[in-house]
Formats: sequence, C-alpha cells, structure tokens
Amino acid sequence: MKLLEPNETKIIVLGGLGSIGKNMCCVMHEDQIIIIDAGASFAEENLLGVDYVLPDYTFLKQNEKKIKALIITHGHEDHIGAIPFLIKSIHIPAIYAPNQAKALISMKLSQNNIRYNNLNVYTDQTKLKFKNMEIDFFRTTHSIPDSHGVVIRTSNGTIVSTGDFKFDMTPIGPMADLHKMADIGKKGVDLLISDSTNALDEGLSKSESIIDIGLSKIFETYPNNRVIIATFASNIYRLKHIVEICKENNRKICIFGRSMENNIEIAINEGYINHRDIFISPEVANTLKPGEITFLCTGSQGEPLAALSKLANGTHRQISLSPYDVVVFSSSPIPGNAISISKTINKLYLKGVKVFTNNDLSVHSSGHGNQEELKLMIRLMKPKYFMPFHGDYRMLKKHAQLAIECDIPNKNVFILNNGDILSMKKNKIKKTDSLIVNDIYVEGNRIGEVSGAVIRDRKIMNSDGILIIIANIDIKNHKLLGHVNIVTRGFIMVNENEEFIKILEEEIKTSIINKLNEQNINFNDIKATVINTLRPIILDKTGRKPIIVPIMLDIKKDSM
Repeated sequence: MKLLEPNETKIIVLGGLGSIGKNMCCVMHEDQIIIIDAGASFAEENLLGVDYVLPDYTFLKQNEKKIKALIITHGHEDHIGAIPFLIKSIHIPAIYAPNQAKALISMKLSQNNIRYNNLNVYTDQTKLKFKNMEIDFFRTTHSIPDSHGVVIRTSNGTIVSTGDFKFDMTPIGPMADLHKMADIGKKGVDLLISDSTNALDEGLSKSESIIDIGLSKIFETYPNNRVIIATFASNIYRLKHIVEICKENNRKICIFGRSMENNIEIAINEGYINHRDIFISPEVANTLKPGEITFLCTGSQGEPLAALSKLANGTHRQISLSPYDVVVFSSSPIPGNAISISKTINKLYLKGVKVFTNNDLSVHSSGHGNQEELKLMIRLMKPKYFMPFHGDYRMLKKHAQLAIECDIPNKNVFILNNGDILSMKKNKIKKTDSLIVNDIYVEGNRIGEVSGAVIRDRKIMNSDGILIIIANIDIKNHKLLGHVNIVTRGFIMVNENEEFIKILEEEIKTSIINKLNEQNINFNDIKATVINTLRPIILDKTGRKPIIVPIMLDIKKDSM
C-alpha cells in the first residue's frame, strides 16, 4: 500500500464484500487505526475440513502499533466471530461494544481461555475521542438487541457505517433513532457505508411484531402437539417472542444446542428475557404431555451437527420425533444454505412431521432492511459519497443503483472488493490502492495453516480420489527393485480394475527405468516423470484427474 500523504484519511476494507460474513473495515488517519467489526463466516461445503473463514488481517499485523480500538456494531457472529483469533495474533488496545455484544464477546473469550481486560460497553450517548478521530454512535433496529451505527469524524470529513439495520415502526425492542440519524445527515456525511444484505428485496421488510400472529396461530391450531422451533440463537427478540407465546399457552421450553443455551442465558442475565422458570431439562420434558412442551433448538440453516439435523436423522441422544410433532423454521435461508435446509426438511417429512417455513406462515422477519429502507437511510444521511457493504456483488450493485436513484452522483458511488482502499482528503474521496487479501481458514484450533492449495487438493480427492505409487529404487546403481505397488482411495477399486492397474504398473515401470538410464537424475525428476506419464492415460480411460502421489524409496542394494 502506498504511504499516507500528510493529513490523509484512508478507509481499508478487509472483509464483508463479495459474500455474506467476515465483516471488517478500518479507518486510518496518520498514525491511528480504528477497526470496525471483526466477523467470521461459517465455511461452505466446498471448503472441506474448514470450520470458519476469517478476513485477512495481515495489514493490521503489519500496522499493529497504529491500532487504537476495535469498534463492534452488534453481537452477530459475522461481526464478532474473528475476535478470539484476532486477539491471539494482534495487540488490540481496547474493544468497544454495545451491551449484548459485550456479553457475547466475553463468553467467547472465556470459552477460548483468553484473558482480555479492556472490553468496554458503549451506548448511543457514548463519545470516544482519539488524537485524530472522534467517534459516536446511533441506535438502529436489527434482530439482536443493542445494534448501532458508527460515526467517525476526522479532519478530512465524516464517515458513517450503518452496521446491520432495518426500519421497523413496531419493533419488539427500542425504535431506531431516526431523529439522531437525520441530525447526523444535517451536520454532513461525506461517506456512508451501508448494509446491502436485502438490497434485492423490494418494498419494506416485515415488522418483527407480526411474527406473533404466525407463531400464535401454530400454537392455537396444534394445542396437543409438541412444537419444535428452530431459529437463530442470536435472534434475542425472536426468542423473547417465543417465550411470551409459550407462557400464554402454558407450555414449558426445553433448549437444545449450545449456542442457543448460551444466548438464552445471556438474554436472561441482561434482562431481555424474563420467566427463567419456563425453561426445563430434557429429562423433565420427557415426562410432560406433548401439548405442554415446546422445544427450542439450533439448526435452522441445516447445519449437520445442529440439534434439528440430529432430530431429523434420528441420532439425537435425548429425544426422538413422532409423526404428531410440528416443526417450525422461524428463519430464512442464508445464501448458500438452501440445499442443506431442503435436505433437513425432506428428512422431517419422511418422519411424518408437520413442517412450517416462512413460505407457509409469517414465522420469520429479516433483521435487514429492504430497498425502501435502504433508500430511507440514504435520504436521512444525505452522504456525498456512498459505499455498499455486507453482501455479494449483485447485492452491492443493486444497492449502488438505489443510491444513484437517491441523487448520489454515479462517480461518487464505490463498488469495492475486499482489500480495496479509499482515500479521503478535504472532504473528497477516491479509490487509490488495493491490498492483496486472502481468506484465513480455521480448522479446529489451527489458524491459517490450511492454504488455498490444500483446499484444492481436498476438492480433487473428494471428487476424483487419490492414487499412490510406491516404488523401491537403487538410485546409485540406477535400478528399479521389485514390483511397483499402487494404492487408490476414492478413485477406482483395485480388485475390480486389475487389467487397468496392470497397464498403469507397466507404464510406471517403463517411465522409471527410462529415467534411471539418464545421467544426474534425482527423485523429484522421477516423480515428475511418473505423474506426467500417468495423467493423460488416466484421463483418457476414466475421465478423472486423481491426485497422483509417487513415493520413491531409495534402497541400497549392496547393503541388503
């Protein structure tokens, strides 16, 4: 990256563009960096063996001494999930988070045995002052309590990051502070960085309050059946809904899923949910009549290890489904999860279970604003420049079009990629530079050890298998000793393809002997020759491209 000019402000996007998740953006002014969010995303099915994906924070590691604070907009995983890994790698002097997010971060750090002593709570009245930047906050509405937008003021202008938001006129929690947003816009906003998740959805999003109607109808229609509700564990307002409805219908609640248990516990401790006595253990739940119990569980996205998937598979240790059960998906599919959800729903139908999704009744409301709400945010903030954030390319593109419709000049709208940098000086902004960024893969407790090359090899092994060749060579005397052995996994069955295996063995033997007759040869030359010999033959005969691994053992014949 080019060096900063004197008194220049840079906005560096490290994650959150081109896909859903791993949100991270930085504002740098001279010798100070403020980080906004540090999110993770769950690995998609094609990332075999990977658990989480993190944004590339190499830039922060290189500029560690400039970091002053990490600001968290709200407590969803795609905004806080990278924090334990970030803290292990980089010194973060202070973290500022709203109340609910602070509780979730504290729990996450404790689970990872990380001690961190400067985690602070902010409200919409908090003002933070650094040498080159001043920061304040405004309250938004989202599917988790205590969601905020961030205002960063520098000598070059004002930057606003909305975080995730919607405009709900009848929310379950506090109203978004429209008056403060309008006041911020009146004072002047140079760059608006805005949530693009629902940019493809027309009109207005549903109010969270209407979910009561859909859920209440299910309980009224099936008063004598067990009801199993799968939703996002972090959607505290939805969980509050469910608790209140179960209380009205004289039902107890049994929780399945560690993340659900953790979020319920935090919500009760922080006062977001009352009625602790409504929650019971699985042992007590099994003694109650079906109409007296509701199961609340994780797995609304078809996650294979979540509670609902185990129920659908019949592998849950504590309860099993019956044809009289009612399962409610109080969620919408995250992009990329539709296939997993469909598989789970199909398994539930095979068990005779009655299934409700948001297509059947209003049992879910998004926490992200639709097009008219995105336009309202733009109109309230009245920015000179606009950057759509948090979404894949088509979402960002549509959001950019909405901004242009709201009178922001086309040349002032930036559709960026992760790693891109905006420079701001004297209230003027332009794209100036880019960093090379690559996703960081987390596998178990290992961070960044799995490279793109390893993932590619795993994909090949998953689809085309692996072929291992073992040969004993006396390289000093230029001789091949004994037979060549071939082992395959996920490619072909050796016993059922003996003729083809013999062809491969002969080709390998010939290529090794020919190579051994050359002068100044080494093992790498022999291996490369074997691979190059086999690839076209295997592709021609099978149409597949397995990973070929030659293992050459140097056997000293004189010592045998």
